Amino acid sequence: MDKFAALRAFVEVAESGGFSSAARRMELATSSVVRTVDALEESLGAVLLNRTTRRVTLSDAGIAYYEKAKKLLEDLADADSLVSDRGEEPSGPLRVSVPVAYGTRCIAPHIGAFLSQYPKLDLDMRLTDDLVDLVRERIDVAIRLGEASPTADVVARNMGEFRRYVVASHEYLARCGTPLSPDELSNHRCVRFSYGGDQQFWSFSGSGETTQVVVTGQMKSNNSEVLRAAVLDGAGIALLPDWLIEADIQSGNLRRLFEDYEVAPNNARSVISALYLPNQRGSKRVGAFVELVSSLVSRPM
Repeated sequence: MDKFAALRAFVEVAESGGFSSAARRMELATSSVVRTVDALEESLGAVLLNRTTRRVTLSDAGIAYYEKAKKLLEDLADADSLVSDRGEEPSGPLRVSVPVAYGTRCIAPHIGAFLSQYPKLDLDMRLTDDLVDLVRERIDVAIRLGEASPTADVVARNMGEFRRYVVASHEYLARCGTPLSPDELSNHRCVRFSYGGDQQFWSFSGSGETTQVVVTGQMKSNNSEVLRAAVLDGAGIALLPDWLIEADIQSGNLRRLFEDYEVAPNNARSVISALYLPNQRGSKRVGAFVELVSSLVSRPM
């Protein structure tokens, strides 16, 4: 019995919930998959799958075995890709994590050309604003908006900076007035990004001084596209990245406030960083994606 083939068949059946669906995914005959899993169970002397005429589920032994088998297969795939990735051309699976709005607006429009340039890559681009665990979620490279400090476990590469602007719609300013200085924000509704504690402040730097202004309002969200839509609809004043709202400012749909200041939420830096594990140094797959994002950061909007 080919043990790795048996493990793959068992994992496919467990994940697809049946022998027929697993066989289709593996492009094999259903009878062949059944025989392979039967042989695996016989060799182990344990029942891994509970089978009825309507469904297939994992037994208690199967649940424990599935976790180990899946990790073993993933480790083998990683080992294969690590070796094959040292050739002349980037190839193999590439799992990346990028922020939702930034990935959708700034990276996704260039993915077609990227994959055409590297036809041997198998890209899995996951969109999330959460700080992912590279090891646990098996991410090759994560793009983060904000400064990330390198550690012994993670390599952090600064790819460039963006700017954040304080903006509001003309409708909101006509209704509620236009603040002339940052400290007047305390009299306005501010639409805020959800992070940290309940109290948030925006840091304004200009003329050699830094001022911190506590901001409050009726709404906050963990998605910058939602904040943009709310501000366009007159919900309040927001602090948003240039790559998200530059076109809105140019079109006149949003007005930029406090243009003489550099602004940041709390004390965050407006940096775009790429994070990857130390064993990915020299990876052509990771390097190709990092260079793509780096080139986009340096382009004028």
